[in-house]
Amino acid sequence: MVKVVKFGGSSCADATQFAKVKSIIQSDPARRVVVVSAPGKRFKDDHKITDLLYLCAAHIKYGVGCEDIFSIIRGRYNDIVRGCRLSIDLDSEFDALWEKMRSGISADELASRGEYFSAKLMANYLGFDFVDSALWVKFRFDGSVDQEASYEALRQAADGRGVVIPGFYGVMPDGHIKTFTRGGSDITGALAAAALDADVYENWTDVSGILMADPRIVKDPAPIRYVTYSELRELSYVGAQVLHEGAVYPVREKSIPLNIRNTNEPDHPGTMIMETVDDTQDNSDTFITGIAGKKGFSIITIARTSLSSEHGVLLQIMEVLEKHKVNVEFILSGIDTVSLMVSAAEVSNRLYEVLGELQKKLKPNSITVAENIAIVAAVGRKMANRLGTSGKLFATLGEHGVNVRMITQGPDELNIIVGVEEKDFEQAIRVLYDSFVKE
Repeated sequence: MVKVVKFGGSSCADATQFAKVKSIIQSDPARRVVVVSAPGKRFKDDHKITDLLYLCAAHIKYGVGCEDIFSIIRGRYNDIVRGCRLSIDLDSEFDALWEKMRSGISADELASRGEYFSAKLMANYLGFDFVDSALWVKFRFDGSVDQEASYEALRQAADGRGVVIPGFYGVMPDGHIKTFTRGGSDITGALAAAALDADVYENWTDVSGILMADPRIVKDPAPIRYVTYSELRELSYVGAQVLHEGAVYPVREKSIPLNIRNTNEPDHPGTMIMETVDDTQDNSDTFITGIAGKKGFSIITIARTSLSSEHGVLLQIMEVLEKHKVNVEFILSGIDTVSLMVSAAEVSNRLYEVLGELQKKLKPNSITVAENIAIVAAVGRKMANRLGTSGKLFATLGEHGVNVRMITQGPDELNIIVGVEEKDFEQAIRVLYDSFVKE
């Protein structure tokens, strides 16, 4: 068995966290490929190393000295060296980096050094080999990753050994360092897992998996034990803070399970994300996997007798919205009405132009706009073919004084989405959690 494991910034913040990582790696011989982030915050008002490196890049750009900031960065790594009693000395590399900063260095290359030095130290600490991501993560000129070339390069570089890989960056065809977007170490880990056909990709962070609801809204929400990739996409789409799509696609493409774990609670099983989950794995009684939502929508309702039965009406509506670059999130229709849920931010500066063109094209009896709308979704693979779920959800919200402005269910029956007024957003999530999860 091969497990590719990725540790986030909080897991690499200092010598104490390094020791936790080492214990996790040594507890399972299958964990032979380790991807690390740059050191994160050690405490609330601390700084992430990547933030400090970007700050250095900004200072360089505008001709401002950054010696003090660079000294803080160097000190953080040397603290880890001393705390872990490592045999490696990075001072010569820091000196070389400083000289390069003075003569000219790209922001991407400078920012990438956070992961680079973190991986150097972790490899020394674990007794593994260091494999630079510049040797195998290969970008095309358009910024996309050449997966075939990258996978082959890593297979040759890793070759069954214990290796530590820096996350977050790769190399352009001309040899220049390029970084992913923030959080890109997750993408590096997923690419490594896919390249090596790992049995499991473990993503270690500072939370024990994905929670069933936002803890800022619901007190102590339960963690999700099992979730499918499809459910994860639904939760992400409606506002849940989960992994970036780029950190999921490579492993989903190869049906590799993704396990979200907590470095500070290594015995907790976390959340297992899989292509399919059967009842022998997840025998819980709860049929909702998670509840999520987001604010910032408006509903445009167009009314005219027999409007929805006329050919080409939706096409005309979509042409107007496409012209103004307004994306339609959901469409609901009745005999005489069509309602469109759109992003309030997208439509705000062009609302009257949009309404005017719709009025001219369709000549409706009325066009109304409901603003300050939020969506709340209950997501769960077990909802499929479960009779009465939509009715119960609608009734439960009504009993608690939440006015539902719209309700829709996806054709795959993975979710039920309701539109509510923004003032009822948090209440709606709490009501659904208490009614469907705690019951």
